[in-house]
Amino acid sequence: MFLPAALPAIRAREHRAALEPRTIRRDRASEHSMRLAGISLVLLCSLALLPRGAARETPRPAEPQARRSTAPAQGGGREECGALPSKILDRSIRFCALLPPAYDAQPQRRFPVLYWLHGLGQDAQSFAGSGGWTLVEDMRRQGQLGDFILLTPDAGTSFYLNSRDGHYRYEDFFLQEFLPAMERRFRIEAGRATRGVSGVSMGGFGALHFGLKHPELFGSVSAHSAALMEEPPEAMTSGARLGFLEDVFGWPVDRAFWQRQSVFTAARHAPTNENWKIYFDCGSEDDYGFDAGNQALDRLLKSRGIPHEFHLYPGGHGWGYFARHLPASLEFHWKVFEAAQKTKAEAR
Repeated sequence: MFLPAALPAIRAREHRAALEPRTIRRDRASEHSMRLAGISLVLLCSLALLPRGAARETPRPAEPQARRSTAPAQGGGREECGALPSKILDRSIRFCALLPPAYDAQPQRRFPVLYWLHGLGQDAQSFAGSGGWTLVEDMRRQGQLGDFILLTPDAGTSFYLNSRDGHYRYEDFFLQEFLPAMERRFRIEAGRATRGVSGVSMGGFGALHFGLKHPELFGSVSAHSAALMEEPPEAMTSGARLGFLEDVFGWPVDRAFWQRQSVFTAARHAPTNENWKIYFDCGSEDDYGFDAGNQALDRLLKSRGIPHEFHLYPGGHGWGYFARHLPASLEFHWKVFEAAQKTKAEAR
């Protein structure tokens, strides 16, 4: 995957930040204002180098559409990757399926599914490549997780949305093509209670966006360091050229579109009578100020009486933080799946 020139430096900085001691900042109000003001600079410096249209395609070497499987993982599961042709997007979208050991051992059995959405600068293989699959296998061996399928689609820089101009309809692809295709291709126990969605950063935004807008589809929703902002940063409304963000949100940003796609808008209109299972967390020193947006969502959900679990933990924004808290969301989803399977078994 070709990344904008600044992204590797940012990821290296995040890695260093995860390893180095952090100084706790005392003046939270002042620091919050400085970080919000700096968000636009971070976005501009790290992302504006992307050419227009980058949200619509992430250039990489061609890959055959036929599925390909890796050797079994250490714990007996395996990763199976391929590409799904999309009529909506007029291109093929890569994905990886992380299959539990029982998938091959019990060929008549169906399994719950967790759709895991990657962050900016990542792809369908980032979960496994960053140690997520090893973590899942370890948690299974320790009895903390049972058997479920984990699916990771490529999303480029789409924010998992239909673009403002309607030319790149990733949300439509995900809901209308990707979910049905995966649940035909793999032995998935289709149903709201056994279908979850999760993600980190941009993918955390996507998970909350899908989960709150479509509670009929997802029985459990989680996110780590979701990219949440109640209002667009000033630079997005001032006319500065914003690379791929122009393709997603318009240029300058279309405020009406921003609000329609906002997780906060979805939360304000979400039904309160659903059997909600929502978990999200964020670092209190998030490098992009997303802790403020996550806390605002927590307050909004509380005000509407929507059950959820939220944590503000010490830490910044990056894989160091995600790795520390990923076990919590995985176990959260498994408990929902396990309860659904138990209820179904008792009803037989």
